[in-house]
This record gives sequence, structure tokens and C-alpha cells, in this order.
Amino acid sequence: MPLVNMSDLLWRAKEGRYAVGSFSVANMEMVKGILRAVEETESPAIIQIAEVRLKNSPIELIGPLMVAAAENSEMPVAVHFDHGKTVEKITQALDIGFSSVMFDGSHLPFEENMMQCAEIAVTAAQYGADIECEIGCVGGSEDGSEDIAVNCSDPAQAAEFCEKVEMDALAVAIGNAHGNYKEEPKLRFDILEKIRDSVEVPLVLHGGTGISEEDFRKCIELGICKINIATATFDSVEKAVRDAYAESRIKGYYDLQTAEEEGAYQNAMKHIKIFGCAGKAYDD
Repeated sequence: MPLVNMSDLLWRAKEGRYAVGSFSVANMEMVKGILRAVEETESPAIIQIAEVRLKNSPIELIGPLMVAAAENSEMPVAVHFDHGKTVEKITQALDIGFSSVMFDGSHLPFEENMMQCAEIAVTAAQYGADIECEIGCVGGSEDGSEDIAVNCSDPAQAAEFCEKVEMDALAVAIGNAHGNYKEEPKLRFDILEKIRDSVEVPLVLHGGTGISEEDFRKCIELGICKINIATATFDSVEKAVRDAYAESRIKGYYDLQTAEEEGAYQNAMKHIKIFGCAGKAYDD
């Protein structure tokens, strides 16, 4: 099945009241593990990488791999550039063939965020790609290097943003944060419900690691169509490798690859079940 646009997956999810997992990757083994889970469960999926991760996984190397993996998958898979901060890297992702990009202007004043999102939306459209924007500020940073406070999205601003900017998905801040939570998150479902009732565009939840199954499902009921999973994948891969060494299952490099792939696979399987997207790849 060819690489698909993110919006194709999210509008189906919105109608079907499930969420599509958007899994961050860092190497080939993680891509293979996630797509193995996707194909076994016949699920739609998104694989993504954030700009802050490019110092470890250069986009000119991992980007073509991600696109090729999606193009060769038997399931509908979108390839997403997450938390794009610079026009240079967003454009590079589009040149490589990513089917969607996110401009993260959450740190900017509201009007400037809208203006820059609108400009990048035009660029993405020229490539036939989708754009995700963000309003409010999700806590923490994508790589865990900054302790950024949560600034919950304003429903009225969300409505104005979606009215003025042609976007394909809107990331919201409702008490969610990147990385591992220091304590159980207290999500503002009241804010999410108001945003859902104010906009038509599919909604996105960042900072999925550590949110309970019950809260995930509540978010989906209230309009979340895309859920980003990054730290949980990295943690699962690391644990799988540690366990394999502890159990003397790694005799050489290829055993290490197998352990990494298995860690990504297990984590994807877990979240696909929670998000309710299993069997939805061909759902009309």
C-alpha cells in the first residue's frame, strides 16, 4: 500500500471514534518493530520523528528509510515530521517525502503562531502534504531536556486558530506533558470537550507516555484522533535490550537488533489495543 496522508487516517478515526497511534522512531529496528505490529493487527499508523531528535538520527538518513518503510507496508501508514521548529528542516522533510509535518509554534505569541502556521500550511500543500499545528503548550520538551510548564489550550483561541489557518490536525494541551510524568497527570477533560465542540479538525494528544488506559479512552471519546507515543517506545526498546542481555539471549549484533525490534513491537501492540485502531486499516 502506498504512503498515505495523515488526514486520510485521522478523519476515518474521527468518524470511527478511535485514535491512530503516532509512534516516534530513532532507527530501522524501531520502524520494523512498529510496522510488524501494525501489519499483524491490520491497523492504520503514523511513524514520526521530531526535529529535536535529528542530532541522533539525521533526517537525511532516517527520513528516506521511514518513507520507504511506509511505502512497502501492507497497511496505510503516514510519515510525520513532529515538532518542527525551523522552516529549513520542515522543508527538508517535505523534500524527502514525509506526508505530514507539524509546526510547533506553541512557544510563540498567539498571533505569530497563527501567522507562521499559515505560511507553512501553504508550503505543505504545495507538496501535497498535511500540517499539524499546536495551541497552548504541552509540558516538558520532546527530548526531555527542558522542564516546560503546561499552558492549557484556550477553546476560544482554538476556534479562531482553526477558522483562520487551513490545518489538518490540531494538537491541544490539557495537562499532558512530554517524557515520563513525575506524578499521575490530571487531564482537563472539560477543556478538551469545549475544544471538540468548537472545531471540526481532528485533535491530537502529545505526551502519551504514562497516561492511563482509562484516560486514553476518555480522550478518544472526547475527540482525540491521533496520539503521540515517543518515550514509551524508547523505554520499551531499552528494557527489551537490557532483559535480553540479562537472560544471555544476545550472542552477537543481530541478536541486539532483534531485541530492539521486539521492544518497539511490544509497545506498539499495547497502544494499538488501547487506541481501538486494530482492524481499522481497511475500515470504510
